[in-house]
Amino acid sequence: RVIMYADSVTGSMERAVRETNRRRELQMKFNEEHGITPKTIIKDVRDVIEISTKEEVEYTARQKTKLSKAETAQLIEKLTRQMKEAAKLLEFEHAAYLRDKIAELRGEKK
Repeated sequence: RVIMYADSVTGSMERAVRETNRRRELQMKFNEEHGITPKTIIKDVRDVIEISTKEEVEYTARQKTKLSKAETAQLIEKLTRQMKEAAKLLEFEHAAYLRDKIAELRGEKK
């Protein structure tokens, strides 16, 4: 589900909605033909954030020497936002993990 905020509907928005509806119709037809009943996936958002962040940080740590200063700064900003979000969700171990990776990217030693 997507919520779009705008003062008016643009051509791009209309095309995106039309394409989504077209794909939804195809999926519903396929499901009906094959006797498939869609089921909602129930997954904790924190699990998704944690997995993507860990993979990103590990990849970045390996690629650190290949990042420009601007790319490193952007990554630090992104990880800082994720660290604050983890702390807000009381995921202190994850926040500490991100803090350590940020320090590593900054070249700080513990």
